[in-house]
Amino acid sequence: MDLKVILISLLLGVFCYCNPQKEGNECISANAKHCGECIQAGAKCGWCEQENFLKQGEALSTRCDEVESLKDRGCNDSQIQNPTGKKWIITNKRVTNRKKVTGVETNKPKPEEITQIQPQKLRLNLRSGQPQSFDLKFKRAEDYPIDLYYLMDLSYSMKDDLENVKNLGTSLMLEMKKITSDFHIGFGSFVEKTVMPYISTTPSKLLNPCTGDQNCTSPFSYKNVLSLTSDGNMFNSLVGKQQISGNLDSPEGGFDAIMQVAVCGKEIGWRNVTRLLVFSTDAGFHFAGDGKLGGIVLPNDGKCHLEDNVYTMSHYYDYPSIAHLVQKLSDNNIQTIFAVTEEFQPVYQELKNLIPKSAVGTLSANSSNVINLIIDAYNSLSSEVILDNSKLPEGVEIEYKSQCKNGVVNDKDDGRKCSNISIGDEVNFNITVTSKGCPNEGKSETIKIKPLGFTEEVEIILNFICDCQCQNNDVVKKSEKCSLNGTFECGACRCFEGRVGRNCECSSNDMATDDMDQTCRKDNSTDICSNNGECVCGTCECKKRPNPEERYSGQFCECDNFNCDRSENKLCGGNGRCVCRECICDPMWSGRACDCSLDNSTCLATNKQICNGRGRCECGVCKCTDPKFQGPTCETCPTCPGVCAEHKLCVQCRAFGTGEKMKTCKEECSYFNLITVKDRNKLPQPNDYPYPVMHCKERDANDCWFYYTYAVNDTEREVHVVDKLDCPSGPDIIPIVAGVVAGIVLIGLALLLIWKLLMIIHDRREFAKFEKEKMNAKWDTQENPIYKSPINQFQNPNYGRKAAVL
Repeated sequence: MDLKVILISLLLGVFCYCNPQKEGNECISANAKHCGECIQAGAKCGWCEQENFLKQGEALSTRCDEVESLKDRGCNDSQIQNPTGKKWIITNKRVTNRKKVTGVETNKPKPEEITQIQPQKLRLNLRSGQPQSFDLKFKRAEDYPIDLYYLMDLSYSMKDDLENVKNLGTSLMLEMKKITSDFHIGFGSFVEKTVMPYISTTPSKLLNPCTGDQNCTSPFSYKNVLSLTSDGNMFNSLVGKQQISGNLDSPEGGFDAIMQVAVCGKEIGWRNVTRLLVFSTDAGFHFAGDGKLGGIVLPNDGKCHLEDNVYTMSHYYDYPSIAHLVQKLSDNNIQTIFAVTEEFQPVYQELKNLIPKSAVGTLSANSSNVINLIIDAYNSLSSEVILDNSKLPEGVEIEYKSQCKNGVVNDKDDGRKCSNISIGDEVNFNITVTSKGCPNEGKSETIKIKPLGFTEEVEIILNFICDCQCQNNDVVKKSEKCSLNGTFECGACRCFEGRVGRNCECSSNDMATDDMDQTCRKDNSTDICSNNGECVCGTCECKKRPNPEERYSGQFCECDNFNCDRSENKLCGGNGRCVCRECICDPMWSGRACDCSLDNSTCLATNKQICNGRGRCECGVCKCTDPKFQGPTCETCPTCPGVCAEHKLCVQCRAFGTGEKMKTCKEECSYFNLITVKDRNKLPQPNDYPYPVMHCKERDANDCWFYYTYAVNDTEREVHVVDKLDCPSGPDIIPIVAGVVAGIVLIGLALLLIWKLLMIIHDRREFAKFEKEKMNAKWDTQENPIYKSPINQFQNPNYGRKAAVL
């Protein structure tokens, strides 16, 4: 018997070890050696700087724990270092409420005076794991200035398109005036790199690359024909002087031109307003790597190389890559509109997907629809706001949540944008910034957030909380508390290199000496620190458990907070604390495992008596002394008269859905567990259970019987019921009808047989009477005088003569 108990105890010990009471927290797992390390472990972590906080055997790292846990362990609230993040809004100009004015506007604001995003600058103090949020407002200003640069392919296939573009300036100016009163337009053209095999380098072809009598201009890579201007007539004049050129291959060098338009802001004349680039072509494009065909291997440097408004380094640098182009367009807030022929729509649609804030329009064969195309593309681009941020420092994350028009809320990847925005609409974004650890060694960082295609941006200065306030205040270097071998900060010694011990009193070279180990043995035993720790400088430092919530403590690490009695697999029943392997119970609880409640309210019966006067209350549970009574308060008597009638209606409604309580069944009849069985033989019998079972037989309104048992199993009431009603059987119509029909048929047959028999008897009697009368009849034997015999006799006269002759 003793061996069984030992084995069960061992099994329970293994089970308890494999199922820790509580998962560890990140604060304890960090094994922090000072306050700064602690607060970087997580947002919930705090450091107790109270000098007498640590108990014997507890390591320095146990000063770092969740704040609530530190309070529970006795650390004064004012002694807990738990810095929190904060935000300051530095610049917060309101968004501009401006209406478009027809005619001359005297107090027209400059583009830089118009505000569409709020706030403009703020500072965030970030603590590891603790997010900081702020709201960002965006409002599309009415009558906002627009710069539009028209970049056109002047290869020979665009000859008819050039004729229509020559009058584009004034026409487009009139249309754009409906959107903004401040509109600038510019023009540029491109063909191809001026090297083989893209163009013919023969002298005659360099002068006129076209065939026949066509008069074409010399090939070139990119020309800035007209910088941005508000003079539409000048646009018409300069564009009207342009001539078509030519090249050899089908793809064009448009990417070289786009790069120069993006980076040559001063030469192009870009202002800090909405910037639109219209790229018009009827062909595909060369990109990075294609330059090798002409012997050009140097990657595009992304810098401006315009001399006299002509790109001079096309023969020196390769075409830019798509990613490089995307970066430069985004950096310079340029929104691109690809006006291409239907043949190349699929190609540029794919390119659009790679370039944020870009659009694609179908250009007619002669570019006659270019104005409508530009207006539609601009409306499409301006109806969507997409936020983008600069590169984030390592360990910093940012999340967006948008509140768009008509109450639409987006988060995650869609939280950066809002669609279907009209001029004057206001949308809001909630932006959350979180850091992990202490990025960039705690140095300040700056990130910027801006809506793509707009020049305005929000500047965010990030400061990282990497140290506690106590590490800057009240710090004593070479403190006497640290044996002059360390710095006393935040309630503990931070030892100099080569020194160990809680007070830095030992050298790391002298740690493992026999004299020091002797002071770490309890009662002169052979176990150092009870085999639960290490002897450091003559003092036990208890080792850590796999579950950080479990700790060894005590002068010799002889105590722990996890080897106490358990109840329902909970340490100290969940109603106390384990201190040095003994349960310290909470108020109103007792017992070795704190599983015995001292609260008698659970034992009160409806008559306000403890256990109905028929039992005693032990640990909050009634122990009934009268064997007939059961239940949580000894009020249930399953074998008392009237039990069957008391539960009849509830059993009827729950088992069969009938009876007087059918409508209120769920509310009034859920106090027992219902179990159905197939027949009466399956009902519980009195000897089947250790508690009394009452057998019941009741009749419903249809004279059907139903059978069930009622019993109380500890605190639960159980009802077993036969799932079929026992109803009196009615007459079987078919046999009755068949019997009646059969009877009628048989009776009819019997009557026919009787009639036939009677007729036979009657006929025989009549025949016998006839025979008798026949025998008695006396007929006259004389011949009737009028009788004539039916026989005539004749004799042949020659009969005898013949005979004689013979």
